[in-house]
Amino acid sequence: MAQEHPFAQYVRILGKGKKGSRSLDRDEARHAMGMILDDQVRPEQLGAFLMLLRVKEEAPEELAGFADAVRERYQPPAGLSAVVDWASYAGKKRHLPWFLLSALVLAEQGTPVFMHGARGHTPGRIYTEDMLKLFGLPSCRDWQQVGDELGRNGFAFLSIDQLCPPLGQIIQLRSILGLRSPVHTLCRMLNPLNAEVTIDGVFHPPYAPMHQKTAQLLGTHQAVTVRGDGGEAEVKPDSDCDLHWIVNGELSTGSWPRIYPQRLVKDESLDPEDLLRLWRGELEHPYGEGAVISTLAMVLRLLKPSEPEDQPRLLEEARRLWSQRDRQRF
Repeated sequence: MAQEHPFAQYVRILGKGKKGSRSLDRDEARHAMGMILDDQVRPEQLGAFLMLLRVKEEAPEELAGFADAVRERYQPPAGLSAVVDWASYAGKKRHLPWFLLSALVLAEQGTPVFMHGARGHTPGRIYTEDMLKLFGLPSCRDWQQVGDELGRNGFAFLSIDQLCPPLGQIIQLRSILGLRSPVHTLCRMLNPLNAEVTIDGVFHPPYAPMHQKTAQLLGTHQAVTVRGDGGEAEVKPDSDCDLHWIVNGELSTGSWPRIYPQRLVKDESLDPEDLLRLWRGELEHPYGEGAVISTLAMVLRLLKPSEPEDQPRLLEEARRLWSQRDRQRF
């Protein structure tokens, strides 16, 4: 009789039926993800595990355990740090990734931003990584280059393919499995540089509390999960935006009011060069500028957690920082 594979227990926990199945606890999740990262799992086990989690919906304790396993195996060099960790994994379809300009304003103002993400997993989307070359910025090849870019520009982007190659491979299974897997959520939660502020986005509303609670379990004290445009962490300026906050370690939810009273007409086509034109002041784009300012104001709240939430004041400060940007920088 064939001996049971060590990973089979985790598939069984998730798939034992409506009455017999349950979520993994944090330690079980850590061990299961460790086996995946160490290539100790058969492909059919991996597919079953991911899709059972997808149907059940991953629990915060499971995501925290998965993150523990990644952090144990893929650690950046000691001393490397950033103030803001910004996850960008969804890609944009209806609008350009204007939030990238918000991140660059923060970096220019002396707030180091580390951004990580993935590309190519969903057809027809614009990915942040592919926009970097417009600004003369690299997608970093390793942690050494991340440190160099943070020191030089205050901004660095690292693909999940370099940050944790096994997770990058799993993300690309979307076209094979037909669905996103829990790894798409996990990657957003990693915060590998242990930044004091984390920013991430979701498309489906039920995932926002999951992200919020996972971040809290992982020890994050300042965070926001945005139900933003296309699933990216970008505030929509022409509609109210649901936000899930962690401020000084405390969970809360709220709605970030629109800055325009009515919906703006969507661009008929998307030209990535418009990102650079807006930065340089060569383009008037109310939606793009509004998204930059609204998103920047949201992040400013987390950078000053001791101050009360005051959206008008934060928007005023965001407009000031945006107007003071170095238009010739890129």
